[in-house]
Amino acid sequence: MPTYLDFEAPLAELEGKIAELRALATGDKTVSISEEVKGLEKKAAKQLTDLYANLEPWQKAQVARHPERPHAVDYIGQLITEFTPMAGDRKFAEDFAVVGGLGRFQGQPVMVLGQEKGNDTASRLKRNFGMARPEGYRKAVRLMEMADRFGLPVISFVDTAGAYPGIDAEERGQAEAIARSTDCCLSLGVPTVSVVIGEGGSGGAIAIATANVVMMLEHSIYSVISPEGAASILWRDAARAKDAAAAMKITAQDLKKLGVIDEIIPEPKGGAHRAAGEAIAATGEAVERALKSLNGVSPDVLRTQRREKFLGIGRNL
Repeated sequence: MPTYLDFEAPLAELEGKIAELRALATGDKTVSISEEVKGLEKKAAKQLTDLYANLEPWQKAQVARHPERPHAVDYIGQLITEFTPMAGDRKFAEDFAVVGGLGRFQGQPVMVLGQEKGNDTASRLKRNFGMARPEGYRKAVRLMEMADRFGLPVISFVDTAGAYPGIDAEERGQAEAIARSTDCCLSLGVPTVSVVIGEGGSGGAIAIATANVVMMLEHSIYSVISPEGAASILWRDAARAKDAAAAMKITAQDLKKLGVIDEIIPEPKGGAHRAAGEAIAATGEAVERALKSLNGVSPDVLRTQRREKFLGIGRNL
């Protein structure tokens, strides 16, 4: 059974009835339910379309966090061939929240980075729910510098609630690691493309998302702090996350209007979690267009364009 979000309750009821009718027909072959099932399926399809046509910011946050939404490893697995993962920051340890390595995208050699949350209890614990420690960002810097050295474009898939705020991360220089990773992104002389595929949380996201082209999936979110965190600070009440989400302009649609991102990638009806392959394919097409637009651009122009892009955010609202 699929996982339904709170606002999907009417849809869950309809699809539950469809499942019950099919189970009844399986148990009793004399029962004909085809017409009734078709009617309910049509009603469920309309319900799904209506629900996702005008999602509120908090509802989009719920979709972006859906447990069945495709993760970085899914995008890498479908879009990148000959992928060779690379581990370790060569200073402290391997951070499993950040995946990266060499591969080919549409036949072109690239360096790929991604934040991986995991898809079950064991993998989520191993990946620290996608929240990287300093060694994760230092690994990202190592791989980006390697890409720059060999003239390889960098593609990053962003999906994190934020950098890990634990004591051990702070002891090893979390803020410094994020700053150096962001600085490395800005200094690269190769094309860089970043896609927010789920959550783009704070400095944890910007550390690998400071790219020439920044895109978001239709129902992803990107913000300086989580809605719950903002509500806790502003109102001392995390339950007001819905109000914070609306005020913070965290959706792809709002951020495109504000000039923070360059493109919105459409998701299948009902979100990427309902048709992962289709969502990943659309993302691949968008990344291909972005890389083609940057082909032949000199390193100096790439650096200048990237720098001016981020310095210009918020200047003309």
